[in-house]
Amino acid sequence: MRAAYVVESEKVEIKDINVPALKDDEVLIKVKTVGVCGSDLHLFKGTHAFRKPPAVLGHEVAGDIIEVGKNVTNFKIGDRVTVEPHLGCGECEFCKQDLVNLCTSKKAPGTPAWIGTFVEYFNAPEKTVYKINDKISYEMGTLIEPLAVAVHAIDRITVAEKDTLAILGSGTIGLLALVAAREAGYKNIICTDTQEFNLEMALKQGATLALNPLKEDVVAKVKDFTGGRGVDVALIAADSKVIVDQASAMVRKRGEVGIIAMITEKIPVYTYSFVFNEQTLFGAMTYETKDFIKATDMINDGLDLSDFLTQKLPLEETQKALDVLNEKKENVVKVIVEVSK
Repeated sequence: MRAAYVVESEKVEIKDINVPALKDDEVLIKVKTVGVCGSDLHLFKGTHAFRKPPAVLGHEVAGDIIEVGKNVTNFKIGDRVTVEPHLGCGECEFCKQDLVNLCTSKKAPGTPAWIGTFVEYFNAPEKTVYKINDKISYEMGTLIEPLAVAVHAIDRITVAEKDTLAILGSGTIGLLALVAAREAGYKNIICTDTQEFNLEMALKQGATLALNPLKEDVVAKVKDFTGGRGVDVALIAADSKVIVDQASAMVRKRGEVGIIAMITEKIPVYTYSFVFNEQTLFGAMTYETKDFIKATDMINDGLDLSDFLTQKLPLEETQKALDVLNEKKENVVKVIVEVSK
């Protein structure tokens, strides 16, 4: 079968490899569509925290089950599915709390223990597989995984008020965080980004304000909008050397700053702002299973994210798909790679 490998920094090759051998508790999926994620970009550029070339890309997937292991009971051949792409050890303190995202021994696609999703056939344990409705496109099914990231980030917020929320970075995850916050009942959502197209998309999806930090003082604008108080929460969904300080500066006293973005380089942070204002800083690592279930239900119930699907390319053009996201020379939110029709 064909598989898209990052063979070295910023170089992708399509290789022919064996179809994965199916275990008794697994299903074999004929992959229809896969999504290009920011973490795939980190792998592509050689900056990912634990996935290094050579490696098969991908962890966002939708397709059809074509084979089931003998112990599989909840799925059948022909089911349209997506996959929660991590599997905990089941024994550690985090797995026992259903925090598979924090398991230090978890398996994830694109590592030696589990093939990536940019392949024609992908195997997955039954417990990680979820049905997508017949009325839902494969592309929308592929968006369940990144939507789960956003759902988890919103769920990590402990501030009770849902009056004002800022999202710094309006790429795929930032825009999905906007959707998740909107669906959760947040009243005023302020989005920032350096790309005008992304800001227009944020407004279309319900943002109250959309600000470009290259053109305006976003902290001053936020403070002015909130009458000098600051927002209740700021979520960081982009990488910048000043972004944590920027978030803290626009958050009210006893507010929260959450980091979703995978910022792998050390950046300076003015910690006194957190101390002086008694702000809480938290991280949001992928998602818990409950978040993935919620995201699946949202999509299956008809949540329309089709505006975010800006590019679709065949598997043979995976290099171009990564370049599009990396270079941002065209309007882009989510790049989909179509593996089979």
